[in-house]
Amino acid sequence: MVSELRKPLGQDRKESAGKSRRFSVAALAGAVALCAVLGLSVYTVIAPDNLAKPGRDPQSSPDVAEAEKTPSTQTTTEKETAGLPVSSGRSGANVRQETTEDGNVVSVFSPRPRDGDGPVLMTGQTYGQNPRMATMPNEDLLEDSAFGKLPKTGADGLRSLEQYARPWSGARGTRIAIVIGGLGLSQTGTQNAIRTLPPEITLAFAASGNSLQRWMQEARREGHEILLQVPFEPFGYPGNNPGPDTLLVGDSQKINMERLHRSMAKITNYTGVMNYLGGRYMADAKMLEPVLRDVSERGLLFLDDGSSAQSQTGAVAKALAMPHAFGDIQIDEQVNRSSIMTRLDDLERLARRNGSAIGVASAFDESITAVSDWVSEATSRGIEIVAVSALVSDRPGQ
Repeated sequence: MVSELRKPLGQDRKESAGKSRRFSVAALAGAVALCAVLGLSVYTVIAPDNLAKPGRDPQSSPDVAEAEKTPSTQTTTEKETAGLPVSSGRSGANVRQETTEDGNVVSVFSPRPRDGDGPVLMTGQTYGQNPRMATMPNEDLLEDSAFGKLPKTGADGLRSLEQYARPWSGARGTRIAIVIGGLGLSQTGTQNAIRTLPPEITLAFAASGNSLQRWMQEARREGHEILLQVPFEPFGYPGNNPGPDTLLVGDSQKINMERLHRSMAKITNYTGVMNYLGGRYMADAKMLEPVLRDVSERGLLFLDDGSSAQSQTGAVAKALAMPHAFGDIQIDEQVNRSSIMTRLDDLERLARRNGSAIGVASAFDESITAVSDWVSEATSRGIEIVAVSALVSDRPGQ
């Protein structure tokens, strides 16, 4: 075989020329196709109406053209109303309260007539709150005041007691609520309580605490129901002082109501009010009545921590037919684990005998750890741990 280097110059030249001509034709065809594609794209951008579907004339159909300009707005509107009348989920009945001869207040419900026929889009909740929205207040349950936003009962009768309550099973078994109070007074203690305690534990924030709105949001995000602790005058005041805005027996109703509202405006999303100390004030039914009346009318429960044997909250609350409850056992009178666990066992025995019980403690590290450990054991024994709203007096079955 002759080496390629020894072939005469010019050999196979025709074949190479043929390949060159074929390459030139292919390259030219590709270039023409590319130009056609680019030209069509430019034409489409400059004159999009020339590519409109047959039979569709934007000039003669302004509604269609406008819909193309704002498709997202139209879609949002349709999702919000779906073309249906919107009504609150609690607006289907008339509610009338009647006072019987023995002084009890009875609520009478009757159907409310509705204009028009056909379906209605129902909104709103009657018990509990979507966990994803638990940090957000329901604006329908707030009113502006000189002190900030205060809770109120909604126009449809919805109360903060229902809106922010933690749901429970509704079973007839033994139920226990545990309230840990004094949150907001210590940053480390508050953080420890929120992050350590099971979500079934109710947390009570002292109105005199710091960063309450921030802590409220974190507690709600973790699933806790919350209360607001309002300072009442204790025996031995001012040597025993609950802090700023304490309601005092010797002051006027106007001043005390201003103090109450200043405290109530500190946070939102709470189901009720709990006393912070207050043995002397709660022993005075005359001073207590306007305070509990205001709490009730604003759609809140009242929890008496049970620390004062002279408290008149039960009699006043019953006369007002308002939702209320009492703490049965002070869990951490002695702040050590052994004593706290003993008191929790006492709480369980009381609950098994009566069907339910409420324990109250403060946000000490020892209390938080002991309660957290005890709750996991109690649930394995068939005890249901519920929020305090599940045990107030005006719940069905109470």
